[in-house]
Amino acid sequence: MAAEHLAVDPLAAAHLLLGSVLVGRQVSAVIVEVEAYGGPADGPWPDAAAHSFRGPGPRNAVMFGPPGSLYTYRSHGIHVCANVVCATDGVAGAVLLRAAVIRGGAETARHRRGDRVSAPGLARGPGNLCSALGITMGDNGTDLFDANAEVRLELGEGQAGVLGPRVGVSKAADRPWRLWLAGHPEVSAYRRSPRAPAPGESD
Repeated sequence: MAAEHLAVDPLAAAHLLLGSVLVGRQVSAVIVEVEAYGGPADGPWPDAAAHSFRGPGPRNAVMFGPPGSLYTYRSHGIHVCANVVCATDGVAGAVLLRAAVIRGGAETARHRRGDRVSAPGLARGPGNLCSALGITMGDNGTDLFDANAEVRLELGEGQAGVLGPRVGVSKAADRPWRLWLAGHPEVSAYRRSPRAPAPGESD
């Protein structure tokens, strides 16, 4: 499968990414948890929780395409997080990679994450996933389908997964756009943002 298969809405792209393989600097991992994000209020998938909600700028330009690009950002100014851009060029949409099962290069991943981290914890959480696979802010804009890229994506056939609200967002907090594969200890625990409205009072 190629980048054009990601030219779909964020939720469809999230389903497609579940079970796909991400390769980063001598480590490969199967994606088991993701979160979908839309775009600006005037776009097809308005999403107040998305970095692209206020329109394109220098920081979020990659979110507006083309599909199959890697969008990276720092969470709380510390942890690098990785998103796979979807939709069509010029339309914002992305899927945050939240957790993965290390498939190859476990020793390298452990060296990056530390000896005390359990095997399921190596790539549990978006920051830890990037750390385990050696993904940095310098990878922003990478074509994930470029065979020569240091970070690459191998799309699978997609999985249905379990749906639930996204983790830690204060806007659109009830939207069931987090997807995960059941039975994997690598999947992160759900934590609702203390700044989010009470359950049922958000979209």
